[in-house]
Amino acid sequence: MFNRRQGPNQAETGQVAIDMPRTFTLSEAETLLPVLESLLRSAMQAKALIEEVDAELESLKSRIFLNGGTFVDIVTLKGRKDEREKAIQRAKDAVAEIDAAGVQVKDLDIGLLDFPCVVGEEIILLCWKLGEQGIAHWHSTSEGFAGRKPIDDRIIRGQKKTN
Repeated sequence: MFNRRQGPNQAETGQVAIDMPRTFTLSEAETLLPVLESLLRSAMQAKALIEEVDAELESLKSRIFLNGGTFVDIVTLKGRKDEREKAIQRAKDAVAEIDAAGVQVKDLDIGLLDFPCVVGEEIILLCWKLGEQGIAHWHSTSEGFAGRKPIDDRIIRGQKKTN
């Protein structure tokens, strides 16, 4: 769905390309939120299913161990393992699509995304958490979620993208 812009390859130019992260203005990042939210929810639901099946398998292992064996419905067990494998692929696909857009998935448990943004000479991260109406916070690349600050005028004015 999303593709990074690509230029001539190394064989054509004889130069080595440096992979710079895609950057977003606040407006560009907010425009992507509906699609990204859907992908993020899909990844989060898949992760929840994986954890549910893992808990069921651990419980079964424990019962087998404590009882010195037990009867297992292998058809049901296989079905749950297949569901888990499909969920793993759904989660990987959703996260890969978000990543291909140039957006960073920071936390699947709370639904946290970061959008690289150029402000002046600095790259900052516009920070959005699932459930928030729009992007209202940012932090430096070294601070993380705990260092979130409200969006300020220099970000709202929007810098011209360099890539």
